[in-house]
Amino acid sequence: MGEAGGEIRAAQFVRSWPPASPLRFPFSENIMYEQLININKRPFPFSIYTADTLWTDPHISQQMLKTHLDQNTDLASRRLSFIEASVSWLQRRFNIGPGTRLADFGCGPGLYTTRLAQLGATVTGVDFSANSLAYAKETAVAQNLPIHYIHTNYLEFQSDQRFDLITLIYCDFCALSPAQRQTLLGIFREHLADGGAIVLDVHSLVEYDKFEEGVSYGRNQSGNFWTDEDYFSFTNQFKYEAERVTLDKYSIFTPTRSFAVYNWLQHFDQASLTAEFIASGLTITDWYANVAGEPFEPQSPTIAVVAQPT
Repeated sequence: MGEAGGEIRAAQFVRSWPPASPLRFPFSENIMYEQLININKRPFPFSIYTADTLWTDPHISQQMLKTHLDQNTDLASRRLSFIEASVSWLQRRFNIGPGTRLADFGCGPGLYTTRLAQLGATVTGVDFSANSLAYAKETAVAQNLPIHYIHTNYLEFQSDQRFDLITLIYCDFCALSPAQRQTLLGIFREHLADGGAIVLDVHSLVEYDKFEEGVSYGRNQSGNFWTDEDYFSFTNQFKYEAERVTLDKYSIFTPTRSFAVYNWLQHFDQASLTAEFIASGLTITDWYANVAGEPFEPQSPTIAVVAQPT
């Protein structure tokens, strides 16, 4: 039975309280209480960074790759119909073709880099996940595409290369802390060629307003996304009004280990995004609703921008 079954059993447990006889726990009640307090504690925004768990854990990184490739969901990558429209717009907007030097940061399994290389561009893909890059490299070999893939945390990217276009797609920018965002924009600026541009997208305040705080609990006895073991999961959703930040916190407990994953998301409006780019010596030149080039619209769930050095 999956996580929903765990929630049902938890509800049944509550309805049967109090028990006919006193419960006897084989552990300290205080330890359990402290665990529950920690699970439900609201952390400071971006105080804990767990991206390495998502991208380097052998089981989870494989699940992330499967989700990237799943055409029934947009949870890790947008579906191919959108990606095709996005690449088509990028080609028109930046005249991508032979001689264009392009870098896709957070390239994942190469859904963009493959298509951009097919246009004749000289393409570099940067990603933290060895599993995703292995898939991307296999695709490049199969299609005889000379894509240069770099396995690194893009916050630590260093190269002598300069690019005509740098992309960061699927709102990766939002998962970074303010300091990390400034670091990454600095890396982008340093690696742009003369006349080069940056394209990235972010979550808007429309998405922030839709987010609701909540707590849920479940059990999966056959393993699933987080592990192939039997596990209990606690999900906490926190919303930070002053910072316009949301957090999905996942606390996972298996027979052999416990861990937590923090999925932070910063949300932006035009003013806040403009300020971050100006602080890094960049100017936003164009605004769009998404990276398929649709016109900017205040009620769009995402904002896409084109930026260049000031």
